[in-house]
Amino acid sequence: MKKRRVVITGIGAITPLGNSFRQSWDGLIDGRCGLGTVEGRGCGRIASVGGEELQWERYLSQKQRRRLDPFIHYALVAASMAIEDAAIDHAYVKDCAVIMGTSRGGVMRLNEAFYDINNHRRLSGYLMSGTTPGMAASYISEVFGSRGYTLGISNACASGANAVGEAYRLISDGYAEMAVSGGSDAPLCDICFMGYEACRALSRRHVSSPFDTKRDGFVLSEGAAVLILEEYGRAFGRGASIYAEISAYANSSDGHNQVKPDNNTQAMAMLSAINIAGLTAGDIDHVNTHGSSTRLGDLSEATAIREVFKQTIDVLPITANKSATGHMLAASGAFELAVTAMTVREGVIPPTINVDDLDQGCVMNLIREPVKMPVKAALSNSFGFGGTNAVIILKKCEDNV
Repeated sequence: MKKRRVVITGIGAITPLGNSFRQSWDGLIDGRCGLGTVEGRGCGRIASVGGEELQWERYLSQKQRRRLDPFIHYALVAASMAIEDAAIDHAYVKDCAVIMGTSRGGVMRLNEAFYDINNHRRLSGYLMSGTTPGMAASYISEVFGSRGYTLGISNACASGANAVGEAYRLISDGYAEMAVSGGSDAPLCDICFMGYEACRALSRRHVSSPFDTKRDGFVLSEGAAVLILEEYGRAFGRGASIYAEISAYANSSDGHNQVKPDNNTQAMAMLSAINIAGLTAGDIDHVNTHGSSTRLGDLSEATAIREVFKQTIDVLPITANKSATGHMLAASGAFELAVTAMTVREGVIPPTINVDDLDQGCVMNLIREPVKMPVKAALSNSFGFGGTNAVIILKKCEDNV
């Protein structure tokens, strides 16, 4: 069966850099850091403050905000923005697929429930349904009246990229004409701060500095990014504006350790995607890295990239968006893919910030200032705990309407 072409026609996002995808993109290009301080129970933490000034009432009722976990709030708002960006009539959404990824699901409300239990307060009757990882996808379907394929994915930090990749496969194989897909997480609570600190994943300097010699972990943040995927003929027929075409999606598993990455299987995922796309490594014009700022993670990814792109590694432009956004968990994979799509369309590669001294084990052409250049094919990495590696390749839609 011949595969169908799949394009990205809409993007919505809430990130530490802004309350829309355009604000977030502009912040990246300007080299701005979106991270600040938030107060936890009894302590101040460094984390994102994205969404603070968002006019929630435009998208959510008071009842929805009260009953649902913030990760669902973010997902619903980003989905609304993406549908608006794609200029889709709501009647079209009724038959679309909805696939959303999350790493921690409703951990914020579960964290609050712990304090409620300790203080002998009654739990909400919506606690269980409102914190289920699949509820972001289900609630988007409910709000927009979609009766199509609906799926929630929880695959650690790769969840957002996995969601978009699976939506791509669904459309490519003829099971759907359109999909709402992406990632959402709201983990800024004590249990996540304490848990990630316990495994030494968080930066003690409170700085996200991918591939730098001083990197010491990621900065936890929150947000959502949602993409509208459509079958090319349908998008063309309605005169849609196209960001980029999805050329390939590949996965691999380290299969040996929960938190120790494997550069060989990461390279395998990249090579598999390149092969599926019918390209060579030399055809890739740009790589958007996972770049989480952990010691082992960055070294493993850089080693894999150097192996895959050994012929072009000195000139291949590479960037790491988490330097500006921190780690939004599942939302990061979807957001970085959205940024890659914008790079393909606009011909501008965002810089990596907070890098003063590149680790000798991570030497590559890491972009520190915005670079304007044609990008015909770009690769986006998203790796997660448990060794889940997701790679997506985007290409410029030359016959863009």
